Amino acid sequence: MSAPETIAAIATPPGTGGIGILRISGPDALSIGEAISASKLEPGLIQFRRFLDAEGQTIDHGLCLYFQSPHSFSGEDSVELQAHGGAIVLDMLLERLCELGARLARAGEFSERAFLNGRLDLTQAEAIADLIESGSRAASRAAMRSLEGRFSERVNALVEEIIELRAYVEAALDFAEEEIDFLDDSSVGQRMERCASHLRELLDQAEQGRSLQEGLTVALAGLPNAGKSSLLNYLAGYEAAIVTDIEGTTRDVLREQLSLKGIPVRISDTAGLRDTDNPVEREGVRRAWNAIEQADVVLYLVDSTRGLVDADRRIIADLPADRLQLVFSKCDLAAADPGSDNTVIAVSVVSGEGMELLIQRVTGQVADLNQDNQAFMARRRHVEALKLALDNILQARETLAATRSGELVAEDLRGAQCQLNEITGEFSSDDLLGRIFSSFCIGK
Repeated sequence: MSAPETIAAIATPPGTGGIGILRISGPDALSIGEAISASKLEPGLIQFRRFLDAEGQTIDHGLCLYFQSPHSFSGEDSVELQAHGGAIVLDMLLERLCELGARLARAGEFSERAFLNGRLDLTQAEAIADLIESGSRAASRAAMRSLEGRFSERVNALVEEIIELRAYVEAALDFAEEEIDFLDDSSVGQRMERCASHLRELLDQAEQGRSLQEGLTVALAGLPNAGKSSLLNYLAGYEAAIVTDIEGTTRDVLREQLSLKGIPVRISDTAGLRDTDNPVEREGVRRAWNAIEQADVVLYLVDSTRGLVDADRRIIADLPADRLQLVFSKCDLAAADPGSDNTVIAVSVVSGEGMELLIQRVTGQVADLNQDNQAFMARRRHVEALKLALDNILQARETLAATRSGELVAEDLRGAQCQLNEITGEFSSDDLLGRIFSSFCIGK
């Protein structure tokens, strides 16, 4: 296997700033760092040096930091140059590093090397990108917990559970000629159920972590003039949508990104749901239903001044019940009483009545979990892998009950373990790694 190349990149964002940082990593990092600074670099020591071009002329001066392998972010010899943050200066320094033998780093290549060298597992590496891109304090704290290994610890504990189950089942296969039926032990099914329960718990938390990473998607739905645009304006804090007494003002999906209780939320104000011969409005209704299908939460607004009508009931019957929140708007003008049903929230954008409860209901368990310092960052691929692992465990339990076939049970358990290993990267295809790290920024 060929030795890795030495890579270099500007680690600070494009633009002008007081300080710009360049990173070098690989077998020649020290010699390149010493060449550009014309001095000997000591590990763990911050040194003030001039940075020189090929003719010995000073490009800039700043700080040099040498991290000796394996005590660096990437696990390789690494050097950081802290120079002035002008774009031209940084480009000149990067060009000189390449002249001295480094090549330009690909997006995410420093983090990829940290993963390949065992400094991070895959969930921790992804948490770095999530921490950089976090859109709220809640997301930032959750990303840091994942970076510190909270999510990985939970996954690895599940892997150990499954390994112990596999060992027991496969031992039964090894002693198949014996009269003792290991699989007849009721504890095997109980252990599978316990493992499935732990998987469900982790899956719920991963779903909440995904909401922190991607943001909750909320669709405002209802009949024309139900108060959807007014609610959007209230939550956004400014007039994001046009509000009039004319029905059908909103013809397209209007989206706003905001933060509620520290949770990033994408709100879609949709066209009023009704049958219409107007082709423009009909297209708006089609897009509204599409937004509803994709939403994590659907707020269905009912105008309190006219109450719940038959058209509302027909629409509500077609909405996803597990993601639906019924909201009676304009309660300051209410002619209709929503009743004592605590699943219905009455709100007013004029008085603010009910708004705090509505926000709390939308953010729900995600905000509660984060306040308890339990939330960790998760991605959609983590959620899908956990679902597949749970499916495999449930299939193993059914196979055990129906066939007592140790071979089939062992194969289902192996499939569950592979899915969990793919989360942390212990077993991951090169294509998966390429997709993940290519989404990182240059220099990370």
